Amino acid sequence: MDDKQLLRYSRHILLPQVDVRGQEKLLASRVLIIGLGGLGSPAAMYLAASGVGHLVIVDHDKVDLTNLQRQIVHATERVGQAKTVSAAHALAALNPGVRVTTINQKLEGAALEEQIRQVDAVLDTTDNFASRFAINEACVRAGKPLISGAVVRFEGQVAVFVPGGPCYRCLYAEGGGPDEACATLGVLAPAAGVIGSVQAVETLKVLLGIGQTLAGRLLLFDALNMEWREMKLRKDPACPVCGKP
Repeated sequence: MDDKQLLRYSRHILLPQVDVRGQEKLLASRVLIIGLGGLGSPAAMYLAASGVGHLVIVDHDKVDLTNLQRQIVHATERVGQAKTVSAAHALAALNPGVRVTTINQKLEGAALEEQIRQVDAVLDTTDNFASRFAINEACVRAGKPLISGAVVRFEGQVAVFVPGGPCYRCLYAEGGGPDEACATLGVLAPAAGVIGSVQAVETLKVLLGIGQTLAGRLLLFDALNMEWREMKLRKDPACPVCGKP
């Protein structure tokens, strides 16, 4: 690190769990963020500010005026732009030392698996079960940690899925219910910020190998009553994704 980097990341370096070596590890890391909405916005901003060296950001949508209530990586003057372009602009302004790769399309199949193989961690900040199941399956096959988040109305949840542990499919059966979209049910803006920020925290812990992550646990957040609950997750031996053949 040069002098400017030492100054920029000085508050991280003061933490004995991070120190110079940990910050250098973050600078050498590559993270995939799928979705630049209410969760992906704060997650991407905190990971860029924290000095994760290479962020690969994925979204196939454009910025809409209705997004700005909670999707804080975007701005009014960028309404109509591709979300990846808008987010890259904000992240470069926040930390020009972070490399940002934009993918302005929906990642599926072999393309999704290829991107996941290249990174150290994956953040699922999407808003539908089909995407979550596909991302989870690709992460299991590639042996990559997955930091998953969801939010709707006043409620949110975060979990970390690591190789060898329970996966997202152990938690939810495919086709088990309709997607809960904030477009129809609403969402409290800061609740999305809370969940996205927790995803960023968990990602940094995974990359650094510090603390106790949410692996094997589901953290549930109720903003209306300001309550946190935790559920233990168990590996499903009959899981069609991570269970034994």
